[in-house]
Amino acid sequence: MSRLLEKPNIAMSITSTGSQLSSTVAAGTANNAAAADDTAAPAEDEDGHKSATGTQMTAASTNQSAKAADVHNNLDEVIISLISGAAAGALAKTTIAPLDRTKINFQIRKDVPFSFKASLNYLQQTYAKEGVLALWRGNSATMARIVPYAAIQFTSHEQWRRILHVDQNGTNTKGRRFVAGSLAGITSQSLTYPLDLARARMAVTDRYTGYRTLRQVFTNIWVEEGPRTLFRGYWATVLGVIPYAGTSFFTYETLKREYHEIIGNTKPNALISLAFGAAAGAAGQTASYPLDIVRRRMQTMRVSADAPERFPTILETLVKIYREEGVKNGFYKGLSMNWIKGPIAVGISFSTYDLIKAWLIELSHLKRGRVEK
Repeated sequence: MSRLLEKPNIAMSITSTGSQLSSTVAAGTANNAAAADDTAAPAEDEDGHKSATGTQMTAASTNQSAKAADVHNNLDEVIISLISGAAAGALAKTTIAPLDRTKINFQIRKDVPFSFKASLNYLQQTYAKEGVLALWRGNSATMARIVPYAAIQFTSHEQWRRILHVDQNGTNTKGRRFVAGSLAGITSQSLTYPLDLARARMAVTDRYTGYRTLRQVFTNIWVEEGPRTLFRGYWATVLGVIPYAGTSFFTYETLKREYHEIIGNTKPNALISLAFGAAAGAAGQTASYPLDIVRRRMQTMRVSADAPERFPTILETLVKIYREEGVKNGFYKGLSMNWIKGPIAVGISFSTYDLIKAWLIELSHLKRGRVEK
């Protein structure tokens, strides 16, 4: 009987033990949760202040991500500028290649006065003797030069504008705008000059008596005239490119700025860009044309009619041209042809660059949006 009476006590003990286990488990769970909260939360010192280590690590990680994004964006901008500039230069020069060859031939010959009739006769004779492709003779050398030249020029212009803080924060820095264009021209011309000389040599010779390939130009010059000849006329070119590139970029950027202020549109259409580029080309060609004559004479002296004569310096070349041909027929010979081909080439170049660049930027944004999704 006493044993039977003890059973409820056993049941009560088991129940009590189960309750204690449940309480213990619950307490353990609560302790673990509190510990987890303590681990996740910043530690506190004796005064109750939270540690800034976690915050600093988060800020550092954010800064590194921002810097990496900036580097990636800058690299994208450079690549886009290189591609846009190369395409713009190639299209522009190919379009006006026959006119360019005609101009160079008149520039280096002092015995033939320039006129539109004479230039048309030259084009007709070239076509009759050598065929239509002869009108683009030397264009391969032009492409070998203009593709890297235009790519470097437009890309370096973007970088020089950034370095010189041109027109930033609503300012109107006209002087810096001109300097940025000049520095872009010097940069691109310096890196591609031998190709410019080779292109001039091919333009003033025919395929029977002159150079057949671009490789032959460099080989013959290196062996027969020496490697220094590859840079003959370099300083005349640099002196000429300062007003040419400076004036061209300055005029184009200024016209776009004025258009934005008057019309309110930051992106003029293709025809407007073409017109602005044409004006820039005309201004740039006029500002630098005499030095363009000098560099062509110095580059082609071995293949011109007066080959035995030497023009060792820029000053001597200028003096000789002035004494023998005067200002109009010497320094500005063929300028009217340049007023036709120059605006066309520069107009196509600037407008094509802006269009392709805008298209590539939009394409890169769409691609980036897909990646982020």
